[in-house]
Amino acid sequence: MVGAVRGNVNRTDLGKALRELRVASGKQAKVVARSAAMSPSKLSKIENGALPPSVLDVERILEALEVSAEIKAELAEAARKVATEATAWRIYRRTGLHKHQEEIQAIEAQTTLLRVFQPSCIPGLLQTPEYVRGVQQGSGLTDDALEKMIDARLRRQEILYARARDFRFLITESMLRWRLIPAPMMAAQLDKLIAMSRMPNIEIGIVPLSAPMPGLPTSSFVLFDSRLAIIEIPHAEITTSEIRDIELYEHKFDAFSRVALSGDNMWDLVASIRDDFLREQEII
Repeated sequence: MVGAVRGNVNRTDLGKALRELRVASGKQAKVVARSAAMSPSKLSKIENGALPPSVLDVERILEALEVSAEIKAELAEAARKVATEATAWRIYRRTGLHKHQEEIQAIEAQTTLLRVFQPSCIPGLLQTPEYVRGVQQGSGLTDDALEKMIDARLRRQEILYARARDFRFLITESMLRWRLIPAPMMAAQLDKLIAMSRMPNIEIGIVPLSAPMPGLPTSSFVLFDSRLAIIEIPHAEITTSEIRDIELYEHKFDAFSRVALSGDNMWDLVASIRDDFLREQEII
């Protein structure tokens, strides 16, 4: 069964191995698809070799099938050889951004330590509904699609209250000052940052503009334990589970962590920027 994916693997071999594992488990395709946060049609395409699965897809399917660690490792390695790890944002918009939020939520549910580096906007897990709308302005989403996406993102935020998980966020000071939404809404967003940073399992660091920088921020990324990294670039989302790639982002996260403000210093900076937004509103 799994031996079929050894050697010169292709998507047909991998899909066949996944299908045989599912049949052997006795689980229906729709049940596995639901547990893996994908549609039954997507699972069918993967099993039939019509769609190359990402490493994430394979990991979620194998998690749903409850296979052994040995089989999981072998098939995940096979997936790395055949998967296309970059997905254009236009594809997510076409299939539904709320569905992608549900996919990310499934990954977060299997993560003990989540690290986020964000030089582009407030991290999604910390965004207010108004800020989400600001981020999506100009995206071409219908009102219905936008509301579904916001609802899905807010449901994702519930994981922040899981005390058994740790969350570390690094945000650049410039993003706190970025006028993405009206001043009162920005003030409310910054209040949320302060409130969430007081949670015992959440650490928020702000990289101040005055600090000697360890390098260029380049792009936003998320680290799920030390097994997976998701990187955001303007036209696509890139996923990698290659150890060398993950280590590169871990080093970048650690370097910026060393110059970031946390605790009282972080609260003082965020509060001062929030107060600037509030004073601006008073003047108006």
